[in-house]
Amino acid sequence: MSTIAGTPGAPDGAGRTRQDYTGGIHGSLLAASVVIGAGSLGRFPRLHLVLLLLLTGVVFWTAHVHAQLFGARLARHAPDRRTVLHVCREEWPIVKAAVPPAAAVAAGGLLGLDVQGSLWLAVSVAVAGQVGWSVAAARSAGAPWRLVAVTASVNLLLGLLIISFKVVLK
Repeated sequence: MSTIAGTPGAPDGAGRTRQDYTGGIHGSLLAASVVIGAGSLGRFPRLHLVLLLLLTGVVFWTAHVHAQLFGARLARHAPDRRTVLHVCREEWPIVKAAVPPAAAVAAGGLLGLDVQGSLWLAVSVAVAGQVGWSVAAARSAGAPWRLVAVTASVNLLLGLLIISFKVVLK
């Protein structure tokens, strides 16, 4: 997976290890999409949405790991245990990005929100996460503040596009 920061895990010019944030961006967008899709289906128990968010994150993480291991890497050589673990860690932000929206759904009841209110909270958390991951990626790459603002704006617009789907589907 290519990143804005270059090769993940490789040292940058200052000797720091580069991080790959693309999984977090993808995972946050995925979580927002799951919440929007599930919310358009009607009423259901919160636990179902929490599980749907987390399990969808795990399925997409597995798909990304599979694609990394059996795509270009397999063409070069069979992956060993170390490579498999490295790719699993590299793609883990996809799952991590599903946790805050799932927690928002679970916490919605404690905050006195109905299921629809919890859905709005979860999608807001997912979009905020998406913007946050993109800013972290740009900062990690040493991007100037102007480029950080551009990537944050693009990701915010993508999140708002997902939210507009919720409004239109209702």
